[in-house]
Amino acid sequence: MTFTSKRVAIAALTLAAGLAAGSAQAAGRYVLISHAPDSDSWWNTIKNSVKQAGEDYGVTVDYRNPPNGDLADMARLIEQAAAQGYDGVITTIADFNVLQGALKKVTDKKILLITINSGTTAQSEKLGAIMHVGQPEYEAGKGAGERAKAAGIKSFLCVNHYATNPASFERCRGFADAIGADAKKSTLDSGDDPTGVESKVSAYLRQYPTTQAVLALGPSSAHPTLKALEKGGQKGKIWFATFDLSDEIARGIKDGSVQFAIDQQPYLQGYIPVAVMAMMKEMKTTDLTKVAAAVKANPKTQKRFDEYGLAPAYGARHIGSGPGFVTKETLPKVEKFAGQYR
Repeated sequence: MTFTSKRVAIAALTLAAGLAAGSAQAAGRYVLISHAPDSDSWWNTIKNSVKQAGEDYGVTVDYRNPPNGDLADMARLIEQAAAQGYDGVITTIADFNVLQGALKKVTDKKILLITINSGTTAQSEKLGAIMHVGQPEYEAGKGAGERAKAAGIKSFLCVNHYATNPASFERCRGFADAIGADAKKSTLDSGDDPTGVESKVSAYLRQYPTTQAVLALGPSSAHPTLKALEKGGQKGKIWFATFDLSDEIARGIKDGSVQFAIDQQPYLQGYIPVAVMAMMKEMKTTDLTKVAAAVKANPKTQKRFDEYGLAPAYGARHIGSGPGFVTKETLPKVEKFAGQYR
């Protein structure tokens, strides 16, 4: 090889390496940080969604959570993410006051921030997030309560397995307001240990035998509550509804022991933020209207949403993922995806 050809070859290799590095940089690296403990299987759907979004948009997405659900640990994970130089951080607003200091470290470094799941759009904006993807918790609880009121329900028990998250009480409060009940007296801090949940629910219903309905806030409280009702001979007799889906909840909807599941379409909460951040980087724009339109038009994205029967509510800035109500009539459309993509 001549000196000239060597120089051309080296230049070509350098250019190729530069293009590869540029491509990797353009692709982006993101992290989703949740408040969920390792024991909460509901988050498997979101883990699946960020993995798929990463593949669809050619980006790297990590998932982080505090193993025991401790919010101080979650704040530390957010601070670590700010220090590690991610292109974007996706997080829940499990507790605004606990997390705002850590999230300021993210926005101070000009790292993109999108909030999901817990919290309000107003809190999201105050934290400097570009977008919130989730369901309004109070409205979701109230919508469930209105259905219960139509069925003649005037008293209920709200089984709250994650009382450490202040937003969870909004679900109970919305339901209580809809049926005219006292939210505080009707809410049980059950913890997330299945045996403990079952025991506490049984004890509550023995103490208040005229309770007409039970609202669970997710599979972690719904599954042991259904066991408590079954052992007490009340399964199918007490009006019962829950947030979120699982195989067991789907079976309950089928046999009539569960009136409905309030579906916040968690898959959207993981997938959309990754897609939005990736497109912002690729399009080099902060215009969320253009970015959302590009995500909406992406054939891979549309294929995922169509396949799993998902319907995001695109707004001017924020995107609603729910609530949707899965009943015996609508269950066939989604049950095969319960716990995995729905």
